[in-house]
Amino acid sequence: MTNLYLEEQGEGQLEKEFGTRTNETHKYKRVSDLDMYQRVAKTTAIYPREQAIIYPTLGLTGEAGEVANKVKKLIRDGYENNKDYREALSKEIGDCLWYISILADDIGFKLSDIANANLDKLLDRANRGKLSGSGDNR
Repeated sequence: MTNLYLEEQGEGQLEKEFGTRTNETHKYKRVSDLDMYQRVAKTTAIYPREQAIIYPTLGLTGEAGEVANKVKKLIRDGYENNKDYREALSKEIGDCLWYISILADDIGFKLSDIANANLDKLLDRANRGKLSGSGDNR
């Protein structure tokens, strides 16, 4: 298991590309767009390359399950008994975003391209009055 991005780019490349580190905990400045997030996320992807596509897909389904489980508990226990639900959901959604980012990279797509294609699809459906319903090609 290796971090291919760091091997290709070398130590210190993130500082050059994304700016200086913000503090001693080595957190980088906030990302400003999806593609920057994807590049930084890739530096933390440690899994066997022969498991590309499979590993992030399984991780995504697990994290999506964690999101669903938190929402289930909101229904069961009520919002008033889960004051921190927004923060907890945010963290799980962030984990989903990481796996989506890595999966997109594994298939050779930038997150911004996927996001724009999705918006184009949705706007086309809206223009044709086909937002509701089912089927991929409506």
